[in-house]
Amino acid sequence: MSVLRFSRTTLPAAPWKNGGGTTQEIASWPQGAGLDRFGWRVSIATIAAAGPFSVFAGVDRSITLLEGDGVQLFTHDGRVAHRLDVPHRPFAFSGDDEIDCTLLGGASNDFNVMTRRGQWRADVQVLDHASTVEAAPHGVLLALRGAWRLNDEACTEGEGLCWADAAQAWQAAPASEGARLMAVRIVPASPAERKK
Repeated sequence: MSVLRFSRTTLPAAPWKNGGGTTQEIASWPQGAGLDRFGWRVSIATIAAAGPFSVFAGVDRSITLLEGDGVQLFTHDGRVAHRLDVPHRPFAFSGDDEIDCTLLGGASNDFNVMTRRGQWRADVQVLDHASTVEAAPHGVLLALRGAWRLNDEACTEGEGLCWADAAQAWQAAPASEGARLMAVRIVPASPAERKK
């Protein structure tokens, strides 16, 4: 897989099993892997109703509010209690946790990253200034706000680039004031992480 462009407006949406929202998959690896076999997966979800998140045993997760009022994330044993109501601030949690959520208002859109623990690790950042995105064999860049120059590629708000199985590094430069970029680098787990 070489570098591919995508736009939020053209990503197909699939309904959740519990009917509480929809998911737009940006990319997953290996290509064509189902929800029980992926090494990593990046998607955008719309949360339209309160209810439980799916449990993904052995998976590390990150969720970032994109638009909307947000949600309260919690476990019934009190180990997780997080108000996801500030846009563009990633929150990491374990897919092993039985996470429930309540809406803080209307529906919200969220950016989600999942990596299979012991195989892959994700570095999830939101950039607001010119930056170097260090080389990684897999990853996703998404213009959250404004326009960006990514190496020789121009991306406007809602557009992005993804790549897999070929190391890529990027010079990311905002082309408009107040611009923000989601930068996800997915790298192999370290030997210590593989032993866990």
